[in-house]
Amino acid sequence: MSLTTDTTLTVKSMSSADQRRKGAAYKNGGGTVRGFVQKVHSTRPSLNDSLEGEIQAFLIDEDQLHTYDDLTKVNPVTPTTVLKCLQARYSVKVFYTHAGCTLVALNPFQPIPDLYSLDVMKEYHCAPQPQEFKPHIFIVAEGAYRNVRGQQAPVNQSLVVSGESGAGKTWTSRCLMKYYATVAASSSVVQSQDTVDRIERRVLDSNPIMEAFGNACTLRNNNSSRFGKYIQLQLDRCQLLVGASVQTYLLEKTRVACQPANERNFHIFYQMMKGATDEQRKEWKMSHGQRFAWLPNSEKTVEEDCFQETIEAMVHLGINAERQRQIFRVIAGILQLGNVNFSSSSDESQTCNLEELSKDFLQRAAELLCVPAEELQTCLRVRMLKAGKQSVIKPCSQAECSVRRDCLAKVIYAQLFEWLVTFINNSICAEESTWCNFIGVLDVYGFECFHINNLEQLCINYANEKLQQHFVAHYLRAQQEEYVSEGLQWSFVKYQDNQSCLDLIEGSPVSVFSLLNEESRLNRASDAKTLRIRMEKELCNNGNISWDKFSKEPHFTVAHYAGKVNYQIQGIVEKNKDPVPPELINLLQKSDNPLLHQIFTDKEADNTTSKGLSKVTVVSKFKNSLESLMKILHTTTPHYTRCIKPNPDCKPLTFKKEEVIMQLEACGIVETIHISAAGFPIRIPFEDFIQRYGLIAKYSNFKSGSLSVDLEADNNDNLRQEVEKLLYFVLRHEATDPLYNHNSWVHCGRTKVFLTQSMLDLLEGQRKMILSQCAFTIQCCWLRYQRRIRNARRQSATLIQAAVRSWLVRKEVHRWHRAASVIQNTWRKWRALLKTLAEAELDDAEDLQEDMPALNPVIRERGSVQLSNIQEPVTVRGWPMGLALASAPSITVSLTATGFQKMMSVMASLNLPSRRGEYKVETNQYTRGLASIRAQPKGSVKLHCQRSPLLYADRQPGKKCDVTGFNEILLDKTL
Repeated sequence: MSLTTDTTLTVKSMSSADQRRKGAAYKNGGGTVRGFVQKVHSTRPSLNDSLEGEIQAFLIDEDQLHTYDDLTKVNPVTPTTVLKCLQARYSVKVFYTHAGCTLVALNPFQPIPDLYSLDVMKEYHCAPQPQEFKPHIFIVAEGAYRNVRGQQAPVNQSLVVSGESGAGKTWTSRCLMKYYATVAASSSVVQSQDTVDRIERRVLDSNPIMEAFGNACTLRNNNSSRFGKYIQLQLDRCQLLVGASVQTYLLEKTRVACQPANERNFHIFYQMMKGATDEQRKEWKMSHGQRFAWLPNSEKTVEEDCFQETIEAMVHLGINAERQRQIFRVIAGILQLGNVNFSSSSDESQTCNLEELSKDFLQRAAELLCVPAEELQTCLRVRMLKAGKQSVIKPCSQAECSVRRDCLAKVIYAQLFEWLVTFINNSICAEESTWCNFIGVLDVYGFECFHINNLEQLCINYANEKLQQHFVAHYLRAQQEEYVSEGLQWSFVKYQDNQSCLDLIEGSPVSVFSLLNEESRLNRASDAKTLRIRMEKELCNNGNISWDKFSKEPHFTVAHYAGKVNYQIQGIVEKNKDPVPPELINLLQKSDNPLLHQIFTDKEADNTTSKGLSKVTVVSKFKNSLESLMKILHTTTPHYTRCIKPNPDCKPLTFKKEEVIMQLEACGIVETIHISAAGFPIRIPFEDFIQRYGLIAKYSNFKSGSLSVDLEADNNDNLRQEVEKLLYFVLRHEATDPLYNHNSWVHCGRTKVFLTQSMLDLLEGQRKMILSQCAFTIQCCWLRYQRRIRNARRQSATLIQAAVRSWLVRKEVHRWHRAASVIQNTWRKWRALLKTLAEAELDDAEDLQEDMPALNPVIRERGSVQLSNIQEPVTVRGWPMGLALASAPSITVSLTATGFQKMMSVMASLNLPSRRGEYKVETNQYTRGLASIRAQPKGSVKLHCQRSPLLYADRQPGKKCDVTGFNEILLDKTL
């Protein structure tokens, strides 16, 4: 079973006055994934059919054109339809649009703060699928950052920001750095947060300094980069930002001494003029009304004229106040040097004279540069020639003096800029052991074509040619060739290859660069006409170069990928030589300015250690540095952002069709859209694919059963089979519609899997779901383990607590038993003692005996009498009164003198109250609970309890009862 898709698309491009007619047609098909039976056929008009009808049908509803966030959805793909979509989106203030693998960015020429806020950064960074959001530069940034986190080879990333001057490359690069400084510097570790903040701050502060010293206001851009830079943002194993490094390319140092018409010098000069305090002006010898020849258009104010921001950035990077003072004195000295002019001498054997006003400027320049004024004047007017071992002094002409002045200013500024870059790298670069991956941001000058173009424009356009060739080789050519080699049925899309132009500029054995270097190494004065004749003779076979024979000024024309540019030959050889008189270097080495002395002393040391360095030309040095950059780009995963300039006047929200269509055709956007729409942008080798996505089949549990995928297969055919099984497994459970076409999503080649972004999102989504399930399972097992441990610990603690409590209770009970035994023994002893004392305290019966008649036997027998029946007074004898009166609730007693005192004692014990002259006898056992008739106790009262056969004899005193006597009746002795 197989799935095949045959798609044929033919596109006829619109013609342009400045560009060649382009045609493209592609045909894609042949993808196979086992397990599907489906055929989908779609036809498009052939080259013989006109596209006007389809274009008109597509453009008929212009209100919906702004909704096309990806230009691959445009049908048909022509420059007209692409341009209309971009114009519609620009009119509704939508500035980013996808074009397959490339992001198209239109410059709004006005601040859009809400578009780059911190909330927007977090939104794109935290999104599961950022591609589903609106097109934005943050999508490109986040895609590169996630590639680093995913560790998919090649892990290192490069963000290539291209476009012509004024298209917004610098701003885009600034947004990328701000994004990574925000999302890659977050850390939950409080201890390292200060370090992260310091690195983030220094990386961002490097921009204002480099823009102040390396950018300038030109006709096409107020903040044009006059140098190229490649910034490597260094990430550690946790993908956190730990440092950065900056590589610069070809600073346009000629701008210091020669500014094109209606353009300005570097920003730093104007910042010093407009932002300096009175004290600083006095130190720099700048009066308010003074004008400088090298500061044209100083009345123009741009946003970048912010001196205080540059000062703050220097402070944050660690440039102290003294070093700042040295830097600004050098810059001020360069400005003063520009006002030094010479007048020709009547005698050629004599040196040129200084103009009257120039003497003061020369003195100021010497003081600011900390060099002797006389030596500075001599070095500018006299050159030293070596003839064997002897030195010959030769006066310079007026033109030569001006050239030497300009050369001095340019070499000072160039070395100062290089020192700043080195200082920034030392400040923000991390140690090699602390970082393992990087994300590079490339911001180079855009394609330039001025009225007069010289060596600088040739090098700048050569750099753009190299970047275009990298894009063509990496994407347009390499992808199509790989499709064919991997077995895809593919018809090549025609595109403009600029390899012939590169062969013209840098090729071997003969090229423009080789002829310039050969002419520069000859020890003779160069002649423009001679060089043109030689170039015309040597390079006549290359169709990318031409000459205007009717032009008065010798020049040559190169047909670049973005258009034709005329280059002036006059002075190009001298610029390529870039000679620096040795006497100027010796003078600067003697400077009392510590910074100048350090810079040129180190430069001299480098020159002595490098053989033949003095013969290294500008183009050779630039070519070598650019080749090293291209090697880095080839070892990384590139991400392209094409910046488009909507209008040449830099007006906000103004869209010029002619300007935009030229840029679209120049950078190959239409061809990119063709290949992206029909091709597979993601390519993964079989082994890496199985290693990353094999877990989907291994851990998925569908109702229809799981599929066994061998993750250790080593043979390529076995790997292909395993990949097909895995794709079948994924797509079978994904497709709900029987007519659902997945062949346009994935194709298995001979060694790689070709995927679209939709298929990659599907695989990543299922992989993420499986990882989430595995993580959930691990969490469940971990929680179950923790709870088991917690329960075991709780049970162990309970057993320990029970054992301890049992031991404590037993110990307490034992103590109680011992205490009870002591109490019982003491109680027994005390009871025995009390019993002995009670027996001794009992009334002696003999003390109460009198000569009385014998008692009735009945009374003696009963032990009690009914006193109420006895009319005569009764004599109470030695019976216990309580026993005698127990059964008599009340009696009336007639007292006699006999035994009066004893009776009073008895009455006191009985507590007899007086009532109507009579005495009422009440036993205490009915009222107060007393069951004793003893005498009142003396001393301490001791309680003695004993059971008694009498009523209430066992009663014990309660807590609320006020008892003062004994609560016991002792019947040990009776009458």
